Amino acid sequence: MTSLLAAAAFFVLLHLLVSGTRVRDAVTGKIGDGPYMGLFSLASVAGLAWLGLAFAGSRNADWNIAYWDITPLTWKIQVAVQALAFLFVVVGLTTANPTSVRQEGTLDRPDVIKGMLRITRHPFLWGVALWAAGHLLVNGDRASIVLFGGLLVLALFGTASIDAKRKRALGDTWTAFAAQTSNIPFGAILTGRQSLKIGEIGLWRIAVAIVVYGNLALAHPFLFGVSAVS
Repeated sequence: MTSLLAAAAFFVLLHLLVSGTRVRDAVTGKIGDGPYMGLFSLASVAGLAWLGLAFAGSRNADWNIAYWDITPLTWKIQVAVQALAFLFVVVGLTTANPTSVRQEGTLDRPDVIKGMLRITRHPFLWGVALWAAGHLLVNGDRASIVLFGGLLVLALFGTASIDAKRKRALGDTWTAFAAQTSNIPFGAILTGRQSLKIGEIGLWRIAVAIVVYGNLALAHPFLFGVSAVS
């Protein structure tokens, strides 16, 4: 369990205590943005690989007891949550967004706030949060709690971390954008700052999300040894 805990801590803290704080500002000030991004990417890939290997090695360990099991109800909820998660992830990755890496320049576009950004300015991270929360719902063993719990914490706190980083870098330009959008999904819509316009999301993005979700659900038994839909 030590390796899994260490891997989860490394991956989460790398993003929350380095990428999202003034530590990043200090490092980029010394070595430049390009070298920093290269080193950070390598560290992220290494951390993710370590986390995956540690989790795989923990699944059948004696200490990996389960605190809760899947039920017919939680299985149905999980299927629905994962579909929504993939929608947020795919649409988030394919939508121009000033919160994404090296896309700060999109703030110069007068129509930057459209589609999924009307719902949340962090669609990808909220998709990851839903994905992790859904997996926690049906995986109550210790190893899964560490893995999915760690990723859930990273996704949720990562939204605030990115907001703070963008505010430091972009100042009033970011403040104006943040005032018209929301971190919490549907927050800007519920408070009247935005309106829901599904057509702006793009039917092709929704179709891609459905295809990706369906293919991964079918491949789940072969990739992870357990069915995702039954």
